[in-house]
Amino acid sequence: MDEKQKLKFIKDNFWKKIKETGKKIPFLKDVIAMYYCLLDENTSLSAKASIVLALLYFISPVDAIPDIILALGYTDDAGVIATTLLIIKSQLKPEHYAKANESLSNEKDS
Repeated sequence: MDEKQKLKFIKDNFWKKIKETGKKIPFLKDVIAMYYCLLDENTSLSAKASIVLALLYFISPVDAIPDIILALGYTDDAGVIATTLLIIKSQLKPEHYAKANESLSNEKDS
């Protein structure tokens, strides 16, 4: 899968995965902010590469620990997201989190 295919996969499946997880994961706002950071033309290519890998892992149904296992299912995803957040923290801007908050608010309304 090349970079364009990876990005298309993320764009096609991201919001579906967010709806599936609902509020089950405490790091949902960070995941959504990372998505907006990925779409930001000012984000560095290295940060975008890290975000793509993290979001592919998050979206993918194939996990080290399957998401359907109660209490443990998202621990591997949390580790990947937390590590990526550390790597890209200088790239995440307040506007990415503002968009994430807006998306979460809109989700509550629908």
